[in-house]
Amino acid sequence: MKKLIILSAIALFFSCNNAPEDNGKIKVVTTTTMLTDLVSEIGGDHVSLHGLMGAGVDPHLYKASEGDVSKLYEADIIFYGGLHLEGKLVDIFEKMEGKKNTVSLGDRLPKNELIPSEYFASNYDPHVWFNIQFFKQFAQIVTDELSKADAVNAEGYSENNKKYQKKLDDLESEVKSIIATLPEDKRILVTAHDAFNYFGKAYGFQVVGLQGISTATEAGVKDVQNLSDFIIQNNIKAIFVESSVPRRTIEALRESVLSKNHNVEIGGSLYSDALGNPGTEEGTYIGMFKYNVNTIVNALK
Repeated sequence: MKKLIILSAIALFFSCNNAPEDNGKIKVVTTTTMLTDLVSEIGGDHVSLHGLMGAGVDPHLYKASEGDVSKLYEADIIFYGGLHLEGKLVDIFEKMEGKKNTVSLGDRLPKNELIPSEYFASNYDPHVWFNIQFFKQFAQIVTDELSKADAVNAEGYSENNKKYQKKLDDLESEVKSIIATLPEDKRILVTAHDAFNYFGKAYGFQVVGLQGISTATEAGVKDVQNLSDFIIQNNIKAIFVESSVPRRTIEALRESVLSKNHNVEIGGSLYSDALGNPGTEEGTYIGMFKYNVNTIVNALK
């Protein structure tokens, strides 16, 4: 019933005139915290930006409120992850196609570079931001779309993009340098769900998630038992919880390992589907990435 009300609200909104711009700024709505940070870097003071999701929010399970629908309706541009990352918002975005400038960033990436998944609705792993090169492409797409919508400030968007691209290049170099200190045989990353496959592919980690790619699936007893055996066989020193996934799944996994007379530590909490709190280093994409890499490497050494 709630879904029907929200979709009806969208139809009603589109029958009205668009709301005026905020002090001449274009109105931008983003879904995930990663995209909110990205658009803030590129858009700067030229955009009025609203992010739907906050720190620690799981985009796989996020449902739009009527207030969200109002923000989406008023926006000049909507940037979202796509590839069914925001699974419960798909109907809303489909309803808006052709009526609003909705930009599915993940769907703009070359399909031959994506990781396929037979277990996920889109058939591709949507956690593409863990490949820095993909995030660089996101930055360029955001720059192009903002420039088309606001040609007056196109030069400013371009300059911001150049600066941010340089920051991302520096991040890539730093990440590779940190990972180089971890022996290759210790690069096995066990997490709550399969959010880190692009990270593993880019930086030479074997990645194993207790849950599937979407947190909408639940790990069963057999999953826990199988993964605990894997941890013991590979003498894995640490496993990781995630900021947007309940701790109980990884805690259950650790208990299973301990019950088999093998020790494994919880190496820390990683940021997967959301950034940290606003105003902190981990509240930015670059800060989040550095934090994750340092946490992983330090725990697995």
